[in-house]
Amino acid sequence: MISSSRAFRRVLVAGILSAVLASCNASGSAQLHLMQVGETQFQVEIADTDESRRQGLMHRESLPEGQGMLFVFERDQRLSFWMMNTSIPLSIAYISSDGIIREIHDMTPFSLEPVRSSRSVRYALEVNRNAFASAGIRPGDRVVLPEHLQNRR
Repeated sequence: MISSSRAFRRVLVAGILSAVLASCNASGSAQLHLMQVGETQFQVEIADTDESRRQGLMHRESLPEGQGMLFVFERDQRLSFWMMNTSIPLSIAYISSDGIIREIHDMTPFSLEPVRSSRSVRYALEVNRNAFASAGIRPGDRVVLPEHLQNRR
């Protein structure tokens, strides 16, 4: 009876661990990639599918300092972002395919007002509000994309 009780507990613990790991993967726990922005490095999640771009940073309570989300698109285009279901105050940089920041905007939590790029760009980088300003990052600065994205331009 003792050994079958131990076996039951092992199976139960293994099942719980499996469920927790699946939940973490389903909730958007993503790999972080190093990205150079001006003289500053950020660790970024990559949003390069329709689903990951649609989800973005929605429903999160915080974004660790020095982290962000890089939205990658297949072609240059005028982009538009909003803050639906996003409680974190963010700044967004619109970045052209040649790696130059073209514009930076602050975004208001939960706002449904679109924040549009004024020209065609390939990437958008969201970070905590004022992270760009605090690091002295401004339009015209160069971005070095995470290594696995550098050949996509």
